[in-house]
Amino acid sequence: MHGPGSSGWLLVALCAATGAYCLLRMRSGVEEQRRAAGGEALMGFGMAAMAVPAAVFTPPAWAWPLWAVVFGAAGLHALWAARASARHLHHVVGAGAMVYMAVVMAAAPRGAHHSAAGTPALTAALLLYFTAYVLVTGARLVPVAAVAGGQGTGPGAGSGTRWGDRPELARACRLSMGIAMVAMLLMM
Repeated sequence: MHGPGSSGWLLVALCAATGAYCLLRMRSGVEEQRRAAGGEALMGFGMAAMAVPAAVFTPPAWAWPLWAVVFGAAGLHALWAARASARHLHHVVGAGAMVYMAVVMAAAPRGAHHSAAGTPALTAALLLYFTAYVLVTGARLVPVAAVAGGQGTGPGAGSGTRWGDRPELARACRLSMGIAMVAMLLMM
């Protein structure tokens, strides 16, 4: 994706921090949260690596196909997990987007990301999906009680819930990765 220096570094920091938090969530006592957190950590660190500015590091030619294989395998794993829960379908789309970006980067000449015809249809479809995802996820983070002017009473509000098991933090993590995905797709 290799955008301009400052935005590239902001994406690296956001994605790496999200990946690190997801690694911490893997210590959860809830098995489903551990599984989801592992895939999200892989996605966060993969996105951080893809966002490193090209002036600092340009991956060797073999790295892009390798990333396509890794995220293809992650997508197949998420597809298998989607049998039990439809929530994993988002992970399938995310892994597919990573495969797509890796394939585009492997095929593109150095420094060229847009074709003369403009934004490809798949890029536009992924942008629409992730933009909608970001808007819906962001809306879900707004507590109903806070909107009404009251105290938050959701999971973890004043209770003994471990900070790594709080669903609002997991949503914020997914929101961050969705925003980063939109930014990366725009830079293609």
